Amino acid sequence: MNIYDFDGTIYDGDSTVDFFLFVLKNQPSLMRYLPRQAKGFLLYGLKRIDKRQLKEHFFAFLAGIDTDKWLPAFWEQHAGKIYPWYSAQQQADDVIISASPEFLLQPICQKLGINHLIASRVDVRTGKFLGANCRGREKVVRLQEELGIARCDQFYSDSTSDLPLAQIAEQAFLIKKGQITEWVVAESKICP
Repeated sequence: MNIYDFDGTIYDGDSTVDFFLFVLKNQPSLMRYLPRQAKGFLLYGLKRIDKRQLKEHFFAFLAGIDTDKWLPAFWEQHAGKIYPWYSAQQQADDVIISASPEFLLQPICQKLGINHLIASRVDVRTGKFLGANCRGREKVVRLQEELGIARCDQFYSDSTSDLPLAQIAEQAFLIKKGQITEWVVAESKICP
């Protein structure tokens, strides 16, 4: 079994940011959420809120959109950002694990035939988290809770914050702009 992070790993970019910009372009009235988002970034920069709270500020725009309308249109336009190397090696038991919202990644996982998705649970109408941010050590916790997995064959990520997952893999790989390099886990440190 192979496990993959999503954004920056098998997807060229950050799907959450891409989704926001896509919807903003098509629904400019969402600019009314920019002050709340800016406040979140400021508070995060001042270390007054954590990353989960920052994301809740950012996801406030969800209250102003019809996700049932925009998600299919978004993935129709952005599915081509899945790196070809992933499609070439995809297996039926692959697991995608991501800090991005589950509702955002579910459509593309279905389209790609990926049966195992673990991601942050975010209320699609309010942008509020319904559990922990699926990041760092939380990814290992969720993997064990949801699939009972304690080890995997290969793990792929673009971020050293995923070191806890890399440590349970027989082989780990770092992805930088679609290029795969072996991840020497013993020498790695977790980045915030």
